[in-house]
Order: sequence, then C-alpha cells, then structure tokens
Amino acid sequence: MTTGPLVSAIVPTYNRAGLVVRAIDSVLNQSYKSIEIIVVDDGSEDDTQVVLRRYGDRIKLLALKNSGPSAARNRGIEASQGEIIAFLDSDDIWLPNKLERQVDLLERAGQRVSCCLCNVTLMLAGGRSVSSFDLADINFNEEEAILLNAPEVLAARSVQFNQGVAVRRDVLERIGGFNEDLWCLEDYDLALRFSLTGKWALIREPLAIWYEASPGSLREKAMSEDVRLAKCYIETLERALSNTRCESNYANMRRQLRWQISSTRWLLQEFRLKRLGFRGAPVVSGLFRMLQRLRKAAYRRSPWFPRVRAVPLSLWA
Repeated sequence: MTTGPLVSAIVPTYNRAGLVVRAIDSVLNQSYKSIEIIVVDDGSEDDTQVVLRRYGDRIKLLALKNSGPSAARNRGIEASQGEIIAFLDSDDIWLPNKLERQVDLLERAGQRVSCCLCNVTLMLAGGRSVSSFDLADINFNEEEAILLNAPEVLAARSVQFNQGVAVRRDVLERIGGFNEDLWCLEDYDLALRFSLTGKWALIREPLAIWYEASPGSLREKAMSEDVRLAKCYIETLERALSNTRCESNYANMRRQLRWQISSTRWLLQEFRLKRLGFRGAPVVSGLFRMLQRLRKAAYRRSPWFPRVRAVPLSLWA
C-alpha cells in the first residue's frame, strides 16, 4: 500500500539542529508516500532554522515564538490537511513501514476505530532497549488486533503515545487536540481522551524508536522535577475522572483512575520526605518507596488490574 488517504506528519522541534534531520529523513523514507510533513520550529535559538530550510518544499515549515510542545503540535494540526494525523518528536524516528502498516489497518478497521497504536522500541540510556508494550503490559497474541477495553487499560498504565500513534483527524478535532495548559504529560492526557472515542487498533511490531538519552529533552527536565511531575500526573488523572463522572459505561476506568491517584499521592509523600533534610529522612523515604513498590506489584497481580482484551480484526468486524 503506497497510496491512499493523506497523512500529516507533525514534527515539533526546539533547538534540535543536530537531531531533527534524522527524524525528518525517517518520514521521507516511509514506504507510504501520501504524506505531508509539517515541521514546527518552536522558537529555536540554534541552527535549526538553517537546517530545516535545506529541505525546501519537501516539508512545510512553521516558525513560532517558543510556546511549548502542545502548542507547536496544535499549530501543526491547524496547518495540516491530512485525513490521518501522526506525531514524531524531533529526536526520535519511524521505521520505513510504520505509516503504511497503520494506514492499511485503519482502512480495514473502519471508522469505529479512532486510532492505531504501534509498539515502540525504547532506547534507554546505557544502550539497553525495551519495547513500550512490554513496559506497559500491553500483551496480546495477534500481530494486529483491536483493543476492546482501551479506557480501563489506559487508566491503569501510560503508553508511548506520540511516536506510535496515527489518529483520525475528525476525532482529534472533536476532542480538541493537545492541552496547552499542561507543561508535561500532554501525550498521556490526549491518550486518555482518545480512549473514550472508539476502539483502538494495535500493531505488536515496534515501528518507531524513542531515544531516552537526548540531552535537554523535556523528559529529562520533567524527571528532575519529581514533585511537580507527580502533581501534574494527579491533575491529569483527576481531569479524566471528572470527564467520565456521569458515564455509567466507564465504571472500570474510574476505578483504575482512583487507584492511580491514590498511588501517586503515596509517591508525592516519598518525594516530600526526601526533601525535608532531617537525619532519618532517607530511611523513611526508602520505606515509603519499598511499600509503594510492594503495593504496585500486588496490584498488577490482582484480578482488579485490567488485562488487555484484544481480538483479531476478522473476529471484531
């Protein structure tokens, strides 16, 4: 499959002159050719603009005053024309058949499927790698499948969303794109909202590569602000809980959200204890950490932890 609906590839970038070429080239090298590439420079202060202009009309270049990744992606969406939208951060890459596989599966699945998520290889600092589906306990037997219980699955674990997803434009516009008020976790917030829009198609093969070790990345910044990150996570979960409050169909999702909120509040206590500075603080903090790990491990083994319910496309259709 090399032709079909137009796909808009949205690539936000900020001070990535040395890496953005790798990302853009991975889109240009896709086996699926009906693609427009929209690169949004979010106020870079290095040579990113110089590098991007070398692509000429092979990309559509937008230049913004620095506003953050959510605003950059939303501006890219507004400038795009594709029926299907896919996102790629400027320090990551897609494998050559990523879009072809996803467009084909979305076409076969029909409009009841709002997005397609593929597995992603996570390249960790130190050279070790793991797949995003393994890390998130997204386990199913088929190479391609339809996820039947996306709301409770997404409420119980985060997924590598931006690099691995291709979504239907009409659905994305209906739910409002990325939340520009969030300083982090904007991808998880969008994933939770997308889980309420229809079934998801899944591809077990990793078709994108995410790199942990990129210097100056937003993830690096977020991980250095543990209390702020935990508070943002709680706020994101509470917002999802509020959005489904009147919906009887999402009782299982709300149960998972409440557990995650409770668990993260425990984590906040650990972070705060570490900062107190009294002599026994490291010991008490370590005890909190151990109890939290035991609690989480027990929960994942319990019957209340939602396992993935997925079926082959042929059985679901």
